[in-house]
Amino acid sequence: MKRAEKELFPQDGLTKADLVAHYRRVAPRMLAELRGRPLMLERMPDGIDGSRFYQKEVPDYFPDWIHRAPVAKEGGGVTHVVCDDTATLVYPASQACINPHRWLSRADEPRRPDRLVFDLDPPVDDFAPVRRAAHQLHTLLDELDLPSGLMTTGSRGLHVVVRLNRRDDADDILTFARAAAKTLVVRHPRELTTEGRKEARRGRLYLDVARNGYAQTVVAPFAVRSRPGAPVAVPLDWDELDTPGPTARRRRVRSTRRCLQSRGRGRK
Repeated sequence: MKRAEKELFPQDGLTKADLVAHYRRVAPRMLAELRGRPLMLERMPDGIDGSRFYQKEVPDYFPDWIHRAPVAKEGGGVTHVVCDDTATLVYPASQACINPHRWLSRADEPRRPDRLVFDLDPPVDDFAPVRRAAHQLHTLLDELDLPSGLMTTGSRGLHVVVRLNRRDDADDILTFARAAAKTLVVRHPRELTTEGRKEARRGRLYLDVARNGYAQTVVAPFAVRSRPGAPVAVPLDWDELDTPGPTARRRRVRSTRRCLQSRGRGRK
């Protein structure tokens, strides 16, 4: 690995070597959520204070052993990295990929997602409305007999995630997600909105479902976010949501080892 000592998070003294070590450490958990999925790579060669770019097409200089998959797009196709093993997870980190973004479908059936994601985006850095919205959405999904899970995003909000059976097209999933979000807004119009324009939200939490469209990507569990402190997106159990600890950025690269150890004791 070239320039292993390069500081990607200068305020925190975290280097490229630290980022690689993180992804190697979380690989047993993270690969279960990435295997078979096309990735988009968020790369920041000069660290989080420098410029960034998002890379879909696998660069020519990536080694042959990196897993790849061609996926159709309008007017052509793109060959994405597909992360099936630890080496393929770690190598992009050695190339200053801070955050791999995953598809909600797998490369063998790219139009049939097996995940549905609701992104709860609060208007300010306050976790209380995120908790309320998560509970409200959980209630609605329970009414629809759709089991759901939680994940902190490492930013300000939460993702509520529903596992799917890959029977429906991405366009139909997006239509359903929009309808569910609008139903929730009707129930809680003072707290929630589906308005994409920030000026139209008027202090309400934004229910973002756009990531469910074909070829869209979302942050992956245990991915590092390109923010000071190196926060990490971490799955939560529903019974953890109201405990004192959870916030959108509660886990960071340096605390992830303890998180994994605690989750490994008596829990799947």
